[in-house]
Amino acid sequence: MTTRLDREREFHDRAFAEGTRRSADRFYAIDARSTAFYHEQLLADCDGERVLEYGCGPGSAAFFLAENGASVTGIDISPVAIEKAAAEAEQRGVAERTDFRVMDAEALDFPADSFGLVCGTGILHHLDLDRAYGEIARVLRPDGRAVFVEPLGHNPAINLYRRRTPDLRTEDEHPLLMSDLERASIYFDAVEPRFFHLNTLLAVPARRWKRFERLVGALGRVDDAVFRAIPPLRRYAWLVALVVARPREQPAPGSPR
Repeated sequence: MTTRLDREREFHDRAFAEGTRRSADRFYAIDARSTAFYHEQLLADCDGERVLEYGCGPGSAAFFLAENGASVTGIDISPVAIEKAAAEAEQRGVAERTDFRVMDAEALDFPADSFGLVCGTGILHHLDLDRAYGEIARVLRPDGRAVFVEPLGHNPAINLYRRRTPDLRTEDEHPLLMSDLERASIYFDAVEPRFFHLNTLLAVPARRWKRFERLVGALGRVDDAVFRAIPPLRRYAWLVALVVARPREQPAPGSPR
């Protein structure tokens, strides 16, 4: 019987090898604001830090983290992703500061308190969140942080697009809900979500315009104002940056939470 992990591995092997998700790239033309926030969070104290990246491959954060002094371990369930990540590390001259491994993100092969920073983009919504949150909390040092950027699952228009493009996603992925963000507080004392890209999605059709970047910037500022003024609208954002810290002590396996 094909398991969830088998399906995820097969899908991402094919996606990395064949570029099957390129048709969705147009949406990432408007993500400058969330990407900048993510990079700022990662680079804040990365020099000399041990970092774990969840879900790695070409273009992942591991390379610029290594270029800025971090020692980075990248994991992915896809052997193709790991092979491509290692090749890019060699090409960029950071192979000595990076280590890429095929690994199940829900059952990490690292001892407790191994990392000062854990990060990833578009990975948690492929995982069993209780297992993933628990493993992140276990391997994160008490003074460490974790930073993730993930899609949200409340916007009806975005969900309609997802239903109409099933070939671009796995059958098991689950864009995060507000309850999933709240659930992180079981595992971490500090949970800070920041929401991005509601009105900025309107700029996608204009991505070839000369003033596209100015349009995206203006709509991003509108998003910030709307999210501050009307907090319930945050759930309809496309992406959320989730920053967590101070991992809680976890109960023994099998005991009630």
